[in-house]
Amino acid sequence: MSGHRDIHEYLAEFDDIPGTRVYTAARARKGYHLNQFAMSLMKAENRERWKADERAYLDQWPLTEEQKQAVLARDYNRMLDLGGNIYFLSKIFSTDGIPFAEACSTMTDMTFPEYREMMMNGGRSPEGNRSIKGGY
Repeated sequence: MSGHRDIHEYLAEFDDIPGTRVYTAARARKGYHLNQFAMSLMKAENRERWKADERAYLDQWPLTEEQKQAVLARDYNRMLDLGGNIYFLSKIFSTDGIPFAEACSTMTDMTFPEYREMMMNGGRSPEGNRSIKGGY
């Protein structure tokens, strides 16, 4: 297999990108039910059931307890670690009435105004954000 890279070595490189969680097939499998729960919030009747009793609604889904706790805490970084896809998870913060950019700011070390200003100025600099192990 000369010339072919080991898939595990290739996928491991994704973990070296600071502040980034690449949505791989393994992550999709891990977060399948979490993402299905989030997508259920597209229906008004499900949003009402969710708002009436979040824990009871979550308990109807085969999520891990860790996934449920992350959802209840609105810990989006943890949800991403547990297989959540940001585009599916957006249904949660949309149901909460929070704009996409504001929800994304909670995943950083910035306030929403600081995050908005940074994005309006072109986003984060790639310097210092390219490699964890390489330090650049």
